[in-house]
Amino acid sequence: MRLSTLILPIDRWADGRRTWRRAEELGFHAAYTYDHLSWRSFRNRPWFGAIPTLAAAAGVTERMRLGTLVASPNFRHPVTLAKELMSLDDISGGRLTVGIGSGGVGFDASVLGQVEWSPTERADRFGEFVALLDRLLTQTSTTEHGEHYSAVEARMIPGCVQQPRAPFFVAAAGRRGMELAAAFGQGWVTYGDPHGPADIPAADAPEVIRAQLEVLETACARQGREYHMIDKVLLLGSTAEQPLASLDAFVDWAGTYRALGITEAVIHWPVPDTELANDIDVFEQIATEGLAQLS
Repeated sequence: MRLSTLILPIDRWADGRRTWRRAEELGFHAAYTYDHLSWRSFRNRPWFGAIPTLAAAAGVTERMRLGTLVASPNFRHPVTLAKELMSLDDISGGRLTVGIGSGGVGFDASVLGQVEWSPTERADRFGEFVALLDRLLTQTSTTEHGEHYSAVEARMIPGCVQQPRAPFFVAAAGRRGMELAAAFGQGWVTYGDPHGPADIPAADAPEVIRAQLEVLETACARQGREYHMIDKVLLLGSTAEQPLASLDAFVDWAGTYRALGITEAVIHWPVPDTELANDIDVFEQIATEGLAQLS
């Protein structure tokens, strides 16, 4: 199992750069950020753009992978996003991971003035979005006319540093999303129960992941993909579990999910006076000692 972190884009870069550097010093495999325009209780607080933040982070780190977790069709178009991702992969020297998802409801889903999509339309759009993004990042020129997204002689030169493209980590909980993860993903991302932390007790959270992994394995079989070749990424933060309370709590939590087949755990960088207000000393101890203590 690998351990990564998610850093909210909330600090002016004079301060934010220190966090990204510290993440690399602590040995995290990757550092991600949300590709939202705002998020939860941060709606009326500072919040910066994901792509510029990752570009800046690439300039102050050397080894750690960087990525979105996740970009979505809510306010992104495949053509413009592909150009930015190709550029990020180059700036980072081939360290980019492209986390993508269908997007949720709320501010991001209506910020451009659109009516929030139904679950069916959201799934339709995401399927078209992922397929076109894949073609854009693997071809020099792409022309495609879809129901929701089109590209006309869209150039992607010189292409990604990572070939045939930067890896996709597809966030999915439902059957259609799992099929996309199996068809296009080098990784699959889950945050647990899609309905939220209040819906199930902490003790039942691993069963949710186990069931999701079964759906993913079935989807891989249908797509002709080897299940064990796809990374399984668990983002902590949307369940009632509290593994960042102590080193021992983290070791128990990580061990449980590693046994289920999770290959990468992602924990939020602490933010004081918010729902992410974990003790920074405990967090750094987890980062440096947590995985080593897994039996």
